Amino acid sequence: MKKHMINAAIISSLLMTNVSYATSTKTTETLKDREHTEELVGLSSGAILGAVIGGPVGAFIGALTGTFIGKSVGDESEINAQKSILEQQQFALNDKNAKLAEMDKQQQTLFEVQTELARIQAHQEQTLTELSIGMNVQFKTGSAQIEPLFQQQLDNVAYMMASMPDLHVNLMGYADRRGNDAFNQALSEQRLLEVINYLAAQGIDKTRLTGQAYGASAPMHEEQNFENDFFDRRVTLKLISETEQLAAN
Repeated sequence: MKKHMINAAIISSLLMTNVSYATSTKTTETLKDREHTEELVGLSSGAILGAVIGGPVGAFIGALTGTFIGKSVGDESEINAQKSILEQQQFALNDKNAKLAEMDKQQQTLFEVQTELARIQAHQEQTLTELSIGMNVQFKTGSAQIEPLFQQQLDNVAYMMASMPDLHVNLMGYADRRGNDAFNQALSEQRLLEVINYLAAQGIDKTRLTGQAYGASAPMHEEQNFENDFFDRRVTLKLISETEQLAAN
């Protein structure tokens, strides 16, 4: 009975001591590291537990045990905090990876579009080159009148230009070598003007039509004869894109 009374007194004394210690160190504890605080909590808990179980000796053993308990509790809390940080970092990393994947997808789409545009442009240039070959308006000797056959050809050119707003036409007027140079130059200029006016009458803006007259200075064949003279009396049309036109200017 006496021993239990002594134990009760020890417990009461330890509790009072712990309360007094906790009160006096409440302000300074916030300035100490977290690990030391956890050890103190574990020490107090262990001391009380040891005192109840085995008196002063039990209190000493319990204090040691409590220190490890407090340390374990602190470690688990730290682990949970680190896990939370890692989860947040993983979420941010996943979000970043998703954005990078979307950017890669957009870049691939842009590359495919650019490749297709380049292919279309190359095809368009090839088509214009093919159409420009042999696109001549021929004239009778000493005449600047456009014959019905070539009017239909010019109608096709006007239709194409209407459907392709960036298309321009470069025109070159010529004459055969019969007659003097002044007459041939004037005749080639008149033929050029007739073709330009005809296309303009079909609704084509004259700013998209550029030309130059060369008279008899640029025959298609070295030898002059009746057949070759027919091919020299011409206005040649060359279809070009707006980019080529700007480069030419």
